[in-house]
Amino acid sequence: MAKLTLEVEEYTHKLREKLQEAGYNYYVLDNLIMEDAVYDRLLRELQELENQYPQLIEPDSPTQRVGERPATKFVSIKHNIPLYSLENAFNIQELKSWQERWQRQPLHKNKKLAPPLLPLREEVKNQNLLNKSDWFPTVSSLAQVITDSYSNEIDLSTVDYVCELKIDGSALALTYENGLLVRGATRGDGIMGEDITQNVKTIKSIPLKLKVDNPPSIVEVRGEAFLSINVFENINAAREKIGETLFANPRNAAAGTLRQLDSKRVAQRRLDFFAYTLYLEENKSDFSQFYTQWQYLQLLQQLGFKVNPNNQVCSSLNEVEVYYQYWNQERQNLPYLTDGIVVKLNSLPIQKKLGFTQKFPRWAIALKYPAEEIPTIVQAVTVQVGRTGALTPVAELKPVQLAGTTVQRASLHNSDRLAELDLHIEDTVIVRKAGGVIPEVVRVLPELRAKKAERFQMPTYCPECSQPVIKPRDEAVTRCINTSCPAILRGSLAHWASRGALDINGLGEKLMQQMVNSGLVKSVADLYNLTVEDLTTLERMGEKSASKLVEAIATSKAQPWGRVLYGLGIRHVGGVNAELLVQKFPTVAKLGQAKVSDIEAVYGIGPEIAQSVEEWFQVPANQNLVARLKTVGVTLESKGPTSNFVEGQDGLLTGKTFVLTGTLPTLKRDEAKSLIQNAGGKVTSSVSSKTDFVVVGEDAGSKLEKAKKLGMKQLSEAELLEMLEVSGI
Repeated sequence: MAKLTLEVEEYTHKLREKLQEAGYNYYVLDNLIMEDAVYDRLLRELQELENQYPQLIEPDSPTQRVGERPATKFVSIKHNIPLYSLENAFNIQELKSWQERWQRQPLHKNKKLAPPLLPLREEVKNQNLLNKSDWFPTVSSLAQVITDSYSNEIDLSTVDYVCELKIDGSALALTYENGLLVRGATRGDGIMGEDITQNVKTIKSIPLKLKVDNPPSIVEVRGEAFLSINVFENINAAREKIGETLFANPRNAAAGTLRQLDSKRVAQRRLDFFAYTLYLEENKSDFSQFYTQWQYLQLLQQLGFKVNPNNQVCSSLNEVEVYYQYWNQERQNLPYLTDGIVVKLNSLPIQKKLGFTQKFPRWAIALKYPAEEIPTIVQAVTVQVGRTGALTPVAELKPVQLAGTTVQRASLHNSDRLAELDLHIEDTVIVRKAGGVIPEVVRVLPELRAKKAERFQMPTYCPECSQPVIKPRDEAVTRCINTSCPAILRGSLAHWASRGALDINGLGEKLMQQMVNSGLVKSVADLYNLTVEDLTTLERMGEKSASKLVEAIATSKAQPWGRVLYGLGIRHVGGVNAELLVQKFPTVAKLGQAKVSDIEAVYGIGPEIAQSVEEWFQVPANQNLVARLKTVGVTLESKGPTSNFVEGQDGLLTGKTFVLTGTLPTLKRDEAKSLIQNAGGKVTSSVSSKTDFVVVGEDAGSKLEKAKKLGMKQLSEAELLEMLEVSGI
């Protein structure tokens, strides 16, 4: 190891500071002070210095944002301060009702409080403080200005509100100790969340170190992680190319991204973050003597956080309504999604006095926007064929502007939805964006239908291969069952080559289409027989590119059995389910011979998945595919011991009775039920003296009240998963 000199140490320190300042300006202030190429070169130089002198690595170094190794699972943690959800209002009248409710609390009008509760109203009205980073040169001067501003008493009849845009993302709780980020956690159920610190560090608008010289010993920051619309659309476009399921909206994409075990993948998604409040230890810091939410927003900026620049102080509900109506119209011009505004009482002392209900803070409410709907005309209906053979009807629309984008197509889902809509060609329909993103047809306006309009019927033959299609009685989906169908084959190839499966670099959508159209590939097994000579016959495929692809395909043979199982594309078997199955069935032979009852015995695997797996292995064409993959050397068994379970062993929850109530953060009700049952537990619909645990989600009702009266043990979703030892699911 080279000898560390004072000169190298000082240079590394200055280099790190230079990069931190450039990152803060770019990701928080949206101000480019260093060209990307220069930043990348300096970052590489810093990385090389830290590799050479590991003792120089600091926890807030830009090189520490991405972890070297993926996590094995997320740890469930209890929040120091609960993250409550917000009550929703859907119109101004409901907002007024909320105001009447909090005013009925034991806070009397004209009661004098010290210090007074009104913020720097005139200053706020006369200048946009959030856009003036130099308004307070230091946090100390900010505290002094705040203290000076409260020299006169006022009454409660002049209380203000702070209005903030409700960002459609995923809530995060950040903990800083002595200025350094030590923990980042998901909201979870508000009481328990998951420790995702390594993923949080990849979000470049979140400071690894607070930008003050003497930070408080402990700071808890709350905010929203989100994806910009542009980044979200790029992610979905990339997923579509490799045959992966598209995210329904940026909120789901952000939540899914934060739960990735590999922080390198999280970094690629380019999450962003807006901070909206913080918590300080009372009477233990110069920073704790603040009196309004607005001042907290200023402080967050001083500490180095990105704060939404469109927040505003309003002196009455009339001003709140003006703010709401303005952003209801202007939100389509924002680079991120917002589904409403959050209205908070500005006074922190009043917030403290009002406190919380069982579910919500009394001093804040979310006022949601109505979904934007617009009429247009269905010019035609096309039918797409997916990887599983599912036929999806798509309405080709007369182009219309909706929520800031031009909409020309909208999914009609399936034949049941078509029948419900009674859709005819040239019908006038109402369209909206589901989740603010995905266009969907809400309803048809039959009164505007032309007399000779033709009702659209789902095809009886596949539009890709012209073979008959079927519609199972218990499904809404119409399917092509021809395994040689070009559409199914293209989808299968894309899924096989996707990052979560065999991860074959260089096998893109256009190339797969050429392979299928030319007859070079009729099955995923054919990929392993391709030669450089075969590939160079395809358009725009040179010898060098062909050689790299052949090598990438050969390398994919070594991917583990769990990835291969996922890559086979068995219906309902996702990446997590595949990993659970290979724990129990370490070889393809054992899984192929398993009965539904054997498969369903794996906790986390329900009857629908078990049935699908058994049926897949009974199809002769699939048996032939497995045999061919084995012949070419694809991994079809686990390399080492995989199972932690012993045949005949009782489940983890044998003899325990559970009741589920409310909406869980990530699991659907039947998924949670399946997990419990497959671990030996029993799920009942009502609370009784025989109940051992009540699993509680949002909006829990009478079951929770009864459980409390009976003294039942309550579990969050995170605690349930930890109990099952599958908290990575």
